[in-house]
Amino acid sequence: MEVLVFGGTVEGRQLAEWLDARGCDVVVCVATDYGASLLPSGGRVTCLQGPLSHEEKLSLVDGHSFCCIVDATHPYAQHITQSVARLGAEAGLPVIRVLREDGEADAFGERVSDARAAAKLVAESEGNVLLTTGSKDLDVYAAELADALQRLYVRILPLPSAVEHAAELGIPTSHLIAMQGPFSQELNEALMRQLDIRTLVTKQSGASGGFEEKVAAARACHARLIVIERPEEREGVSLAQAEALLEERYGL
Repeated sequence: MEVLVFGGTVEGRQLAEWLDARGCDVVVCVATDYGASLLPSGGRVTCLQGPLSHEEKLSLVDGHSFCCIVDATHPYAQHITQSVARLGAEAGLPVIRVLREDGEADAFGERVSDARAAAKLVAESEGNVLLTTGSKDLDVYAAELADALQRLYVRILPLPSAVEHAAELGIPTSHLIAMQGPFSQELNEALMRQLDIRTLVTKQSGASGGFEEKVAAARACHARLIVIERPEEREGVSLAQAEALLEERYGL
C-alpha cells in the first residue's frame, strides 16, 4: 500500500508516522527544510523536498501505485491545495484534505483578511510589535513601517534564508527571534514582557500552531492582538477523521 502525502505541517508528520506504523509506504512532499525536519527518519517514509511542477507531480504519481493522495498542507497555502486537487482529478486518485482544527480562543482579537490589512493596523499602532507570522510576508510589513522598523520584532524559523530575507528588508538583526515553535504561553509572555510588546500579530494557526498560547499571552500582557483569519475551506476532514477514512477504505 502506498500513499502520497503533501505535508510540511505537524498534521503531515503525525499522519506519516501513523501510516508508517501500519506498514504503509509513504511519500511525503514538502517545500522547505523545515517541513522535512518534521518528518520521522527511517521506516517506510520517503521525503521529497522542494517545489514540484504539475508535470513533476504527475510523473511522481505515474511512477508509483498510490491508492490516494492526502493534502495535509498549511491552511494558508491555498495555492498548493488547489494544485493537489487538480493532480488528483487528472490522475484519477481520491484526495483527502486534512483541515487544521480550531482552538477555543478563536473569538479574541481584531480580525483581518490578509497580511496587508494587518500591516496597516500595525502602522497605526503605538509601541513595539511582535510579528509571529513568519518570513513570507515580511516585505509587506517592512513597507508599511519603513520609517519605524525599530518598533518591529519578528519571530521566524531558524533558517538562513529567513534571516537573510529579514536583514535585506532592513529589519535589525537584534530584532530577529529565530526559533522553532510552537511555544508555551509562558515563553510567549516572557518574550513580550522582555521586549515591551504592545501589539502581537498572528495567523489563526489552530491548536497545533500554538494559537491559543499566543492569545493567552496577549491577554496576560494586556497587548493588542491582530489575527489574520484562516482562508475558508468548505471541504475537508480532521486528522482523526482522515485516519478513520484510510482505515475504512484501505484496511490500514
